[in-house]
Amino acid sequence: MKILTLIENTCGNPACACEHGLSIYIETIKHKILLDTGASDAFLQNARELDVDLTKVDTLILSHGHYDHAGGIMAFSEINPHARIYMKKTAACDYYHGQRYIGIDKRIPELPQVHLVEQDEKIDEELSVFSHVTGRRFFAHSNLALTKRTAGRDVQDSFDHEQYLVITQDRNRILLSGCAHNGILNILDRYRTLYGGLPQIVISGFHMMKKNAYTEEEVSVIRKTAEELNAMPTVFYTGHCTGEAAYVVMKSVMGDKLLPLHSGMPLCLPSLPFKL
Repeated sequence: MKILTLIENTCGNPACACEHGLSIYIETIKHKILLDTGASDAFLQNARELDVDLTKVDTLILSHGHYDHAGGIMAFSEINPHARIYMKKTAACDYYHGQRYIGIDKRIPELPQVHLVEQDEKIDEELSVFSHVTGRRFFAHSNLALTKRTAGRDVQDSFDHEQYLVITQDRNRILLSGCAHNGILNILDRYRTLYGGLPQIVISGFHMMKKNAYTEEEVSVIRKTAEELNAMPTVFYTGHCTGEAAYVVMKSVMGDKLLPLHSGMPLCLPSLPFKL
């Protein structure tokens, strides 16, 4: 399996751009996959620099309905009009951060290759997506500023537009998320219900980034989250919306079980297979 960070907030390859966004490229035995496309078409240039042929991608998973994950979809559809695009039906709604629109391009749901997902869905024996995460323990405070606009009225975003990709490969499972707005621990609780046990690898932002200093309570939540993750037989890769300060706190707890994502860098996967 090959997994490569096409774009992320931080630079890991001087030949590649970085931006506030996320795009992950994955090759499995049967598929060439994109999880998200960053905030712009910059991931396309990064792919060229990295000798990744995006015209051969067959599956694109949109993790949720925010611009920094969907910003490159229209440009991608121009070079690859055949890849199936899986997005939650609710990802096409109007999402805001204050008065700033942070939703997706309204042309995306009209693309002929788009498949609107409403339920948990098994794509094939390798790929499946799930959602319906309702737990709220260790919920990020920054989520409270994000809203959904319906009939001119803003309501708290429930993040029902978020979905998660599970890849099953050689008796191993990898879980990929975009921002984990619903909380990585709550997502893993839902994973256990559906799949049993835990994935061998998780790749996800943790949505802990904050412009101002953390309160003591927020630091405590970050640390407790890290402690729970550290107790799992799983290796975690994170970046994008996790934030450098939160990463440092989590790394102090998790050590080698927590690894960073950077633009233009492949993931150095631990030795596989693990036992499911």
